[in-house]
Amino acid sequence: APESLMQALEDLDYLAALDNDGNLSEFGIIMSEFPLDPQLSKSILASCEFGCVDEMLTVAAMVTAPNCFLHAPPGTEEIALTCWRKFSHPAGDHFTLINVFNAFKDASAHSTKPYYSNEKWCRDYFLSCSALRMAEIIRAELVEIMKRLELPISEPDFGSKENTLSIKKSLLSGYFMHIARDVDGSGNYLMLTHRQVAQLHPLSSYRNSRGVPEWVLFHEFSISEDNCIRVVSEISPELFVELVPQYYFSNLPPSESKDILQALIHRSAPLSATKEEQK
Repeated sequence: APESLMQALEDLDYLAALDNDGNLSEFGIIMSEFPLDPQLSKSILASCEFGCVDEMLTVAAMVTAPNCFLHAPPGTEEIALTCWRKFSHPAGDHFTLINVFNAFKDASAHSTKPYYSNEKWCRDYFLSCSALRMAEIIRAELVEIMKRLELPISEPDFGSKENTLSIKKSLLSGYFMHIARDVDGSGNYLMLTHRQVAQLHPLSSYRNSRGVPEWVLFHEFSISEDNCIRVVSEISPELFVELVPQYYFSNLPPSESKDILQALIHRSAPLSATKEEQK
């Protein structure tokens, strides 16, 4: 549909993938080298700047591969949740996926019969071995693309506070259009762009935690799955206003969430000006 095409072009423009004539920018040409959604390509390129390429490639592979969490047979749901909880990361689902991938790799590395033990390990944790193997293949392909483009690949630093922040910055650089806010404290998330209300996907690690975060970045929104946002990580509104393109923000529809963010921008503007004066 023409509307979808216009929306896609607008999104590419927000991602700095187009030049003033509507052609691919130099940045857009590099983004197009990756066989991924533009947002994901942008996040990978941003991770070069923020020094978390290793982790971002894993995230990209895991969200591109099929869902790795198996449908638990009736009567085993609680056991499956307990297994998955071992991988949960407080920073969110993107980080949980890194934990799953790293654990899968470790299981392979410490085994005398990798193929068999991988299958068993995955079964024990209610995970899809084929999905995780696919993630391995995708990640290896992305590494090859990075090398071909002579882009830097940072050393793994997963788990450090600085690395967690860097991953969030990289994700926000690509997914600033995928932000939602819990408007009533009970997990009803209003998306900034579409003004639609969504719930966390049942597989989100936040669904089993005591409280849900107020502001989140999500990988995708699915109407078919009961209006769920899938692969969700907490972000701070301060980080959002730091990284969001101003022209995208100004085009957002009016909402209480936008007002909150606008107030943050106004508060941070004098601080920025003061810092400039002090230089």
